[in-house]
Amino acid sequence: MNRSAAFCALSFAIAFTSCSDRDHLEKGFPVPSSDEQQGSAEVNGLNRDSLKFPTRPSNVLLTGIPSVRLTTVYKVNYRKDDSSTFIGSNNYHYRYDEDEGSLSNNWNGHIMPGFEAVYGYNLVSISHYDIAANKPRLFFDKPVLIKTLYYPSFSSDTLNSVPVSRSYFMATAYDDDTNKDGLIDIRDLRRMHLFNLNGERQGYLVPEIYSVIKSEYDPGNDLMFVFAQLDANGNGRRDEQEPIHIHWIDLKDPSRTGRQY
Repeated sequence: MNRSAAFCALSFAIAFTSCSDRDHLEKGFPVPSSDEQQGSAEVNGLNRDSLKFPTRPSNVLLTGIPSVRLTTVYKVNYRKDDSSTFIGSNNYHYRYDEDEGSLSNNWNGHIMPGFEAVYGYNLVSISHYDIAANKPRLFFDKPVLIKTLYYPSFSSDTLNSVPVSRSYFMATAYDDDTNKDGLIDIRDLRRMHLFNLNGERQGYLVPEIYSVIKSEYDPGNDLMFVFAQLDANGNGRRDEQEPIHIHWIDLKDPSRTGRQY
């Protein structure tokens, strides 16, 4: 593997697993049990409205689509002494390698040409706003724990001397209490979602029975390779012995996906 390819793989591993599990163990929030959702008495101390927690907007993201702006929304966190509250802040994934510095490629430091990537502590929602239609929309109909949001870059990127234009959004998120422990957190399956230009969810880019681990980018074919672990035993969490497969996404047309390995 040459230096550029090695950095490509390393940078994407960072994008998907930028902090250790220990750093993120406190991330997440409680969810109602199935009994609570059906209206029974409280179970294990969780209230029926446990998904109704305070949130705050952080920043407006300028996308490469002039009529669309995104807002990151974070869960309000309470300090241990209850003296004050805080929310997470936007952090961005950057990438620099030899290919990007060539005359034919100008990615402006983005994780992939045409895409910026943002993440943050307890990022639970994304608001999509259509300026022309004066219409807001949430990417998810309930709070989820978003790991990484990919959105069309505001700056003009090129790949092989050709301008790159993206007209969709991607997000990896812990979107359900898959292991049934009463929490949505990093112990659940991490899934990858596709959203269209209008912020409407189109489905999973990797089958929902997998948990996303990391990714690599192929500039020769403009493909994204996603490494994901199969939940073979159906217990809703990653287990060491379960197989890891590689899925591909055609970034020119994300409706085209497949499994490479």
